[in-house]
Amino acid sequence: MFLSMTGFGRAVCAFPWGTLTFEITSVNHRYQEISVRLPKEMSSFESLIVSSLRSSLRRGKIRLGAEIAWAESYKTAKVDADALCSYYRQLKEIAGQLDVPPTSDLIPFLTLPGVCDSSRAFERDETESQEKFWVEPLMAAVDALMEMKRSEGAKLEAVIDRNLTEFERLAQSLAKRWNIASSGALEALKARVEKIMERFGVEIDQNRVAQEISLLADKWDVSEELARLSSHISKFREIKSGRESEGRKLDFLIQEMNREVNTMGSKVGDAEFRWMVVEAKSCLERIREQIQNVE
Repeated sequence: MFLSMTGFGRAVCAFPWGTLTFEITSVNHRYQEISVRLPKEMSSFESLIVSSLRSSLRRGKIRLGAEIAWAESYKTAKVDADALCSYYRQLKEIAGQLDVPPTSDLIPFLTLPGVCDSSRAFERDETESQEKFWVEPLMAAVDALMEMKRSEGAKLEAVIDRNLTEFERLAQSLAKRWNIASSGALEALKARVEKIMERFGVEIDQNRVAQEISLLADKWDVSEELARLSSHISKFREIKSGRESEGRKLDFLIQEMNREVNTMGSKVGDAEFRWMVVEAKSCLERIREQIQNVE
């Protein structure tokens, strides 16, 4: 099963105090990178939310945003009388020490930390956890994101399947062409060696010619590369059909396949064989571009 690293999820949950909206976006990234943007009323939950995302998602650059739309009855901030009195008493003491009259304007005190609190909905309840306010919409947004990732992953898999089938066909064609090209190349080499030796009047030692040709043939032989390529293709299909999305492993296999194809291209001088190598590399590049999007 393929999961795309690109996706979007959104969930809105209504409460008596208003609505809470979560939006999650995910794009390609080599590792897992999570960042969140929360209202100040939810800042204390950031580490819990990040931990929840880490356990629910794998690779990708993940961005989470949350927004609260308060109900009318909750838009008015609650004034903490104890905090306000504490600030005012301290100010009176300082004013007495400085021998200046204390201010009677309480408005500036409202901006001090802890005096006004607009997050009454998130006050601790002795019977219920604060997490009840964000777990449901967060998980709904994650579910929406995963649904899109699965949908996009299915499209990626279809494209990769087509290109992988084409690459497998090219690999088989390379093997067939190698069988033809290798025989012709060895015969041509033998003829050139014999012609050169005759030209310079050197006695032809057939055993020595056969030995030299055998050594050169080993350098041209690509049977091992073809065997490894076939093994890589089988492993690629096995991983692709697994229950989990394994983008990193598939990306590594594509690199290994490309390495084998490059090696064959450097060994064989046959023009048609080399053109097949170019087509095979182009096909692998198309697969690699899609694999970069797989989680």
